[in-house]
Amino acid sequence: MKNTDVPDPGNEWSGTSPLTSRTPIDVVARALASEQTVMDTLQRIVNTANQTIEGCSGAGILLVERRRMVVGAWSSDLVRRAEEMEFEVGEGPCVDALWMRPLVESPDLRDQISIWPNFAQRAIDMGIESMLAFRLFSTKETLGALDLYSTQRGVFDETTRAFASVFAGHAALALAGAQVHERDLATADGLREALASRDLIGQAKGILMASRKIDADTAFELLRNESQKQNVKVRLIAEQVVAAGNLTSA
Repeated sequence: MKNTDVPDPGNEWSGTSPLTSRTPIDVVARALASEQTVMDTLQRIVNTANQTIEGCSGAGILLVERRRMVVGAWSSDLVRRAEEMEFEVGEGPCVDALWMRPLVESPDLRDQISIWPNFAQRAIDMGIESMLAFRLFSTKETLGALDLYSTQRGVFDETTRAFASVFAGHAALALAGAQVHERDLATADGLREALASRDLIGQAKGILMASRKIDADTAFELLRNESQKQNVKVRLIAEQVVAAGNLTSA
């Protein structure tokens, strides 16, 4: 873990995480899992990595959606530029961590210029000297990869790698949890909307049955035909019927 408690406010690589370098890993883990949305969780992960991992000058995440990379989050503008570059050229530690091996280490990016010709030299020109990348995965799927950047060469020693590996595991669990939470909310919203639509359509059918002396199937057929005629959802036609007390165009 880092030896300094407070990031240098003048350093362009500094993050904004409220956690300090002496925060125990269990507290870090709970902090990572404290956010409710995926985007907030991503930002919490990169900011916390920047503050708690020894030698880390900045952190970023590239996510995977439907087996395609998408830019995720970053701890500073420099990291954003580096992550977007890695995404655009399709090579680098994060890309390898996603598709080839779960841990990718580059103590000196100069040694990887031949491996990542479109990424390494440009990253060095930006001030990046070394990197660590971890695959973020759950039991079912790869979620993305965490990039750790440093402005120093050879800074990620064995102890730091071990801590960062544990950190990455907690980060993956937090990210997976946030994704499940958002899916659950979306499902709940969908169910509520479906129930509301069913109730509204039922009201409209009742109005038509009473005003036109028809049965429920015929009333629904009127709503469906008008929906097709206006090229709108049945729910909207039902709203019109409830508001007007009849199907005015039929």
